[in-house]
Amino acid sequence: MTDTTILTASKISKTFKQKEVLRDLDFNLSENQIVAICGTNGSGKSVFMRVLAGLVLPDNGSVTIFGTTLDRKNEFPVNTGVHFDNSGLLLTETARNNLLLLAMVSNTISKERIDEVIRLVGLEPMDKRPVRTYSTGMRQRLGIAQALMEDPKLLMLDEPTTGLDFAGQDWFHDLIHELQNQGKTILITSHSKEEIAKFCDQAYEMAGGQLRRI
Repeated sequence: MTDTTILTASKISKTFKQKEVLRDLDFNLSENQIVAICGTNGSGKSVFMRVLAGLVLPDNGSVTIFGTTLDRKNEFPVNTGVHFDNSGLLLTETARNNLLLLAMVSNTISKERIDEVIRLVGLEPMDKRPVRTYSTGMRQRLGIAQALMEDPKLLMLDEPTTGLDFAGQDWFHDLIHELQNQGKTILITSHSKEEIAKFCDQAYEMAGGQLRRI
């Protein structure tokens, strides 16, 4: 594996409602690694991931991904697919229609690619059921498919195994190793140290606004 650094976060701080959530954080991510950040609910791990994804601006510090520093001009990182919660899904539409509508934004994703990523996550492109009938685990799979649509080099997945049963978790572990074998880098958050120990190259714990290697 290469030691090429593709993401650097330097001196990241963020305060919400007078509570310091992130405190002077430094973090580097190397290419073709599977890295996890774990922590309890409210520990700040998801906020940190949103800062890395350009969805939340830090009060202090900087994030650089693939050589581009995120700011108000360059809000979203290139070559990066992100998945947080599933609140953006259109519940009355099918899985395929959800992704087709999102693909219209960039107008660079083919219908064949959309069908490919839907199958990759274990769903069926021609399923006519609306997403509102999907289980939590199925919606998680669809969110991961969304993150994969543009074939990014870097994936950021916030608690991607939430709602997955044991078989679904095993499927996810196999999927990210397959993606790693394709040369992708994967950064995830999780509340379970036991789970991430099964498949990650590196792991960190978020507590008190700080990261600690575990």
